Amino acid sequence: MNSNLPPLLVVDDERNMRRSLQAMLQDEGYKVCPVESAEEALARLHKEIFFMVITDARLGGMSGYDFLARLRSQWPELPSLMITAYATPKLAVEAIKAGAMDYLSKPFEPEELFHAVARCAERFQLMQENAELRAQAGEMPGLDQMVGDCQRMREIRQLIRTIAPTDARVLVLGESGTGKELVAGALHSLSPRRARPCIRINCAAIPENLLESELFGHEKGAFTGALKLKRGRVEEADQGTLFLDEIADMGKPLQAKLLRFLEDGTFTRVGGSEELRVNVRLVAATNRDLAKAMADGDFREDLYHRLNVVQINLPALRDRGDDMILLADHFVRFFRVRMNRSVEGITPEAQAILKSLPWPGNIRELKNVIERAVILETSAAIRPASLPDFNSQILRPNPSAIVPAPGESLDDILQRMERDIIGGVLEQNHFSLTRTAAQLRMTRHALRYRMQKLNMKLAGDDNGAHSADEGE
Repeated sequence: MNSNLPPLLVVDDERNMRRSLQAMLQDEGYKVCPVESAEEALARLHKEIFFMVITDARLGGMSGYDFLARLRSQWPELPSLMITAYATPKLAVEAIKAGAMDYLSKPFEPEELFHAVARCAERFQLMQENAELRAQAGEMPGLDQMVGDCQRMREIRQLIRTIAPTDARVLVLGESGTGKELVAGALHSLSPRRARPCIRINCAAIPENLLESELFGHEKGAFTGALKLKRGRVEEADQGTLFLDEIADMGKPLQAKLLRFLEDGTFTRVGGSEELRVNVRLVAATNRDLAKAMADGDFREDLYHRLNVVQINLPALRDRGDDMILLADHFVRFFRVRMNRSVEGITPEAQAILKSLPWPGNIRELKNVIERAVILETSAAIRPASLPDFNSQILRPNPSAIVPAPGESLDDILQRMERDIIGGVLEQNHFSLTRTAAQLRMTRHALRYRMQKLNMKLAGDDNGAHSADEGE
């Protein structure tokens, strides 16, 4: 049983005591890491995972009581045991207050030590089981949720299995909606860190002036509104995984601080001076072209190389062939259970429509479409009538059409895009101004006015607009 546990950390400045504890515990099947000072122990805790700590009360340098206080502050769930030769009820109370789970006075019987260590080992294992259950209840993403059988997805799953047990940094690239968060979750759930948190920050969703505080925390009074000390997400992720989504949207000043953090795991809270250290595995993701961002000076090249130890490039849904139908069936089963519906599949006609679409929103867009269809469908399989009317949706601007022509101003570009959108919707509605205005949520008069400003004319209309419903 003990072979499945991480090592335990023994802290004692007496060499003979360290050796004695190490020998006794190794005979019981535990792996032991002995160190002679609290300072050395803290350095090891930032780099390695232990299931418990045994410390003497009196140490050279930082005392055992101060050491336990640091443990409780930075690793609150790590069990600890204090041993001392100066046993008094008062010192025992102080040890428990400092954070010790148990307390032994010298001399002690080996059975007392083994019993105390076994209690800490049991607590650690229960914490691991609870973390795994919480992850399952919260649908922690794993490889089983990465649905798809195309060659590229098989290669990506194998790559995740290979690198997940390591601490290698991973950079996940791909269009919006391709499943970058799933990759981060799978890397965490297959890693030795899975019992610890996987903390996600969307760098694009937090204002730049608040992102540093969110990431690294702040001290009380660091800025207006900082009413108390706040631990940052990097501290919450200690011994676990930190997932920085939309990393390319992080500002240059914060990129520099992140680069320093990646060098040795050290940081300071906003408004603070104490240097803190954590041990996290970093996964970053973006849907932007980082090569262009670096060329434009928006993203630091040295940060890119720090992040890009292993790169995973997710394919767009339109490039995954029959995976689109596999994913659609997966979402049908998912929403069928969640909503207690009787829908069991997708008709061939509906599948043909789904296969014909470009899916610019990728898997996220497909998931939303299937959720809507499961809600509306009244038969055993999704039919075309339960799918959105894709042809009547406002046309998305063609990215290539947004590229300005030589000498073209922003106003010229916007007019060109507005002309394309109005023209496309008019064509969809067979040039009916009434239906076009209704779809664009404007009056016929307002639509006519916009068309005249854009110099748009319909056939047979010398005044700028003539439509199939002119007599209406």
